[in-house]
Amino acid sequence: MGARVTDQADGLRRLLGQAPVRVVAVAGMGPGAGATTAAMSLGAALAQQGREVLLLDEHHPKLRSACDVWALGPRGTLRDVADRRLRIDQVAAGALCGVQVLPAPSGVAVDPRTLWPRGIVLVDAAFDDEGHLSPLAQGADELLLVLQPHPSAITSAYAGIKRLHRAHALKQLRFLLNGVADVATAQQVMHNLAQAASRYLALSLLPVGWVRADPWLADAARLRQTVVEAFPASAAAVDFRAIADDMGRWSWRTPARPAVFPQALAA
Repeated sequence: MGARVTDQADGLRRLLGQAPVRVVAVAGMGPGAGATTAAMSLGAALAQQGREVLLLDEHHPKLRSACDVWALGPRGTLRDVADRRLRIDQVAAGALCGVQVLPAPSGVAVDPRTLWPRGIVLVDAAFDDEGHLSPLAQGADELLLVLQPHPSAITSAYAGIKRLHRAHALKQLRFLLNGVADVATAQQVMHNLAQAASRYLALSLLPVGWVRADPWLADAARLRQTVVEAFPASAAAVDFRAIADDMGRWSWRTPARPAVFPQALAA
């Protein structure tokens, strides 16, 4: 039934001229990469554009999760919505910037496009013990990896990218460099990494940009806000908004929805 509902929803959106719901999973390649900060900041930037944004928090209830940073108390989780105990509007918590946040426990394999009628869904993705993606992240339209720019982090990230490529048969990934001190160096790192992935993995690794190192990020965190909300003129906020602006022009890959969300094929 779920597959038919999704097809009907897609058809209705085409009829009404609405853009389809997009799902972007954001994952950090290594400790301290800043993926949660990136997911929250991109969500805030997209909300400022007038987009309706749902952020699925796979790190809840850990410290520094999106729910923790924004001091939100959702009244349920994605499992409650998937099991039809509660509606998404009954359980999601709204951040001041306009992003709706919902904890997403591991093992919940529901297509969020069937729950969120318009706009964009961001998955703040957590890896399992084997370093694999959750069903939610696997079924996303795009996987956006967050990397630190220093050499040891890039080496570790490349090994992680190779692991993801082999585990999930991914053909296209996107990535951003976070905490960049020198833009020219960052551009060269992005070029080299994309070239290596293409040559040795036959993988399309697409850079989406960089976020500069910025002391205002720490100040924003102390205020329980993103830098986009608290300090919109800061370098990091400008960079996050530039990436969010460009997301509307991405050439989206085809997600593996039927394999990832098997319950969508049930009668």
